[in-house]
Amino acid sequence: MGEPPNQRILLGVSGGIAAYKTPELVRQLRQGGADVQVVCTRAAEAFVTHLTLQAVSGRPVRSALLDPAAEAGMDHIELARWADLLLIAPATAHLMARLAQGLADDLLTTLALATEAPIWIAPAMNHRMWQHPATRANTALLAERGCVVLGPGVGAQACGESGPGRMLEPEDIAARVLAKRAGPLAGTRVVLTAGPTREPIDPVRYVGNRSSGKMGYALAAGLAGLGAEVTLVSGPTALDCPPGIERVPVESAAQMHAAVMARIDVVDLFVATAAVADYRPRSAAAAKIKKDADVLTLELVRNTDILASVAALPNGPFTVGFAAETHDLERYAAGKLERKGLDMIAANRVDGARGGFGADENELIVLWCGGRALLPMMPKARLGIELAKLISERYAAVHAAPQPASDAAPDAAPTAS
Repeated sequence: MGEPPNQRILLGVSGGIAAYKTPELVRQLRQGGADVQVVCTRAAEAFVTHLTLQAVSGRPVRSALLDPAAEAGMDHIELARWADLLLIAPATAHLMARLAQGLADDLLTTLALATEAPIWIAPAMNHRMWQHPATRANTALLAERGCVVLGPGVGAQACGESGPGRMLEPEDIAARVLAKRAGPLAGTRVVLTAGPTREPIDPVRYVGNRSSGKMGYALAAGLAGLGAEVTLVSGPTALDCPPGIERVPVESAAQMHAAVMARIDVVDLFVATAAVADYRPRSAAAAKIKKDADVLTLELVRNTDILASVAALPNGPFTVGFAAETHDLERYAAGKLERKGLDMIAANRVDGARGGFGADENELIVLWCGGRALLPMMPKARLGIELAKLISERYAAVHAAPQPASDAAPDAAPTAS
């Protein structure tokens, strides 16, 4: 088998100070085997020259939508078809607003509408601009349409202030982009839940649990590192979203269920690491409950089981569950694996001296039909990588297994997963 063709990347550069980093980004992408065609907005030309970008990319830079010389060669529609990926770095707040509105008033935004390739953006702006409700809404809208948002990072900014809004470093962006092509999960779409849920009692109190989200975020990073396109549906945590991952923030179990089910039709792999509350108060008080009575009684009702809902879907995704137990760990996990019809389950104790909720390390027993693996105590960041590899291997094994013939008898035994 020959080498796969080089990844063809359209690199869009918009007009922010972070554009000075793009020559290094081009160099890193080309060093990783990608072909890079740079497209600049007019504002970007104030920060980085065509000559520099042409020197590192080996291709003339495109900027004008109606350039007769360029349209006589690779016109903008052919350019849109040529790309395997449209990467925009930096993506300013202004450019993101134009993308969200579907404008096509220059070459870059026209390409964004004309291409069928995935679109990834690396935002870069002042932290107040990033946190503005308009930018947050535009980011959410772009992510909902399938755009992958890389970062932004947190730190010192060119204006002298500090906060979220820095463009990720070129090596981080390049590593994520190149992993998309090279990793064993390249092209695999993943939805992963993480963190706790909060079930409101009144406007200031809730029923919750001790989950920190650390294991889920580590696993999301591990899967993304293998090339997967990861959407992280996260309950409330203090963690930063790993680079290159779309985060969908939720609070309650009902919100998490809705976010998952809205995306599950186009997902290849679903991983439920979240510690979802099994029960919620039947009704939440509209105002703060005053401390008048010696006893307060809450009536709890059962939440919808997100994991079981996904596992029960016809032609649903490869489904991985988690089990957090205080005793009889493997027995309970095996029962959950069979009862819910999962492909895999990862089980951990949450009552030991080491590991469990909030800790920086953990160990897991991983079970599947006919198989078992022990991942010993290690930092969760590393554990996420090791578990991601194991999930990738099982996912590949299942998809490599021969499928039953379409004319098989209705009661024929299904292929084991």
